[in-house]
Amino acid sequence: MDVFYASLLSLLLVLVSFSLHLVFYKSKPAVEGKLPPGQTGWPVIGESIEFLATGWKGHPEKFIFDRMIKFSPHVFRTSLMLEDAAVFCGSAGNKFLFSNENKLVQAWWPSNVDKIFPTSKLKSKVEAIKMRKMLPNFFKPEALHRYVPIMDMVTQKHFENGWEGKDQIVTYELTKNFTFGLACKIFVSIDEPERVKYLSNPFESIALGLLSIPIDLPGTPFRRGINAANFIRKELVAIIKQRKTDLAEGKASATQDILSHMLYFRDEDGKFMEESDIADKILGLLIGGHDTASSACAFIVKYLAELPEIYEGVYKEQMEIAKSKASGELLKWEDVSKMKYSWNVACEVLRLAPPLQGPRMCPGKEYARLEILVFMHHLVTKFKWEKVIPYEQIIVNPMPIPAKGLPIRLYPRNI
Repeated sequence: MDVFYASLLSLLLVLVSFSLHLVFYKSKPAVEGKLPPGQTGWPVIGESIEFLATGWKGHPEKFIFDRMIKFSPHVFRTSLMLEDAAVFCGSAGNKFLFSNENKLVQAWWPSNVDKIFPTSKLKSKVEAIKMRKMLPNFFKPEALHRYVPIMDMVTQKHFENGWEGKDQIVTYELTKNFTFGLACKIFVSIDEPERVKYLSNPFESIALGLLSIPIDLPGTPFRRGINAANFIRKELVAIIKQRKTDLAEGKASATQDILSHMLYFRDEDGKFMEESDIADKILGLLIGGHDTASSACAFIVKYLAELPEIYEGVYKEQMEIAKSKASGELLKWEDVSKMKYSWNVACEVLRLAPPLQGPRMCPGKEYARLEILVFMHHLVTKFKWEKVIPYEQIIVNPMPIPAKGLPIRLYPRNI
C-alpha cells in the first residue's frame, strides 16, 4: 500500500485497480498519426467529468470498460484533468510501462500537484529519489521499534474517546480521525486534540483538489485544495520554526519525530532542506498517511463484520497477545511480530479494496503495517459489531470509501 509522498504520483498516474494504467502525453504534434483510437470529449475539460462521475456512482471501472469495448481492449486515448492521455489495459500495459520507465515513458507531476505542492516542480524522479534517501533511516523496521508503544497509547485514547460508550458510530469518520491523529503525533509530535482537529479540517479539500479538474477559479475543488494547502503550509512553517528553537535550546530531540529528522538531513552537497521544502514534504506525508490508511482501516471493519469466521481468527490471535500482557502494559514490537494471521487478513482487505495503486514500493509500508495492526488489536479485543446498512455502496472519491461512512452497531466485549 502506498502511504506517503510517492502515493501522490500514483494517485494521478494509475487511477483504477483493474490492471489498467494511464499515461499523459505532452507533445501531441510529435506523435500525430500514431495515436491510439479514442476521443477527447469536451473542449478543455475533456472526459474528466465522466471519469470522476463513475467513481462517485461507485463504478469507476465503467469509464474504462465502456471505452475498451468502443475503441480497443488494449489501449485507447482520452483527455483527463486538462491533459491528453493514453490508457493501457491488461498485463501487456503493465509490462510496457514498468519495463520502460525513464526510457519510453517518463513520470512527471501533473499541474494539480505543481500548484498544490510548489516545490514538486522538480521532476518526479528527482523528488522520489530525494525522499527515498531521506526516509529509510526513520521508517526502517529497527527505527520504528520505539514507536510501537506510542502508537498503542494513541490508539487506546482513540478508542476511549471515539468508540467506547457508543451504541453506534460512523466508521470512516473515526478512522480518519485516528490515522490523522497518529500521523500528527509520530511526524510532528502534536497530540493535543483541539490542535489536531484544527489541522485536520482542510485535508479533505487538499485530497479532492489533487484529483479534480485543475481549473483555478473561486469555488472550484481545485481552488479549495490550493487554499487548504497554503493554510496548512503556513501552520507547518510555524511549527518548523518553533522546532528549530526547541532543538537549539535542548527542549526537543533530534530523533523524536520525522520533523526533527528532516531538519538534520543534508543532501549530497551538505545542504540542509529549506523550510518551505520541509513543509511540503510533511504535508505530503500527512496526506498519504492520513487518507490511505483511514480507507484501509474502514474496510477492515467492513470485511470483519461480513466474515464472522475471519473475525474469530483475528480475535483469537489478538486475545492470546492481550492475555500475555500485564495490566496496563503497552504493546511492543515483539507483540506486533506475532500478529501474522491478522496481517494476512489486512493484506487481503487491501487486495479487495486497495486505497491506491502504487507503481513503486512505498517507503512507509512498515509504518502502515504497524498502524493497521495496532488498530486491529484494539478493535477486536474491545468490540464485536454489525453493519447498520447491509449493502452499503462503495464510491471512489478519489479512494474507495463507503458511501455513508460505514455506520456500525457496537457490542462491547468484557476482557
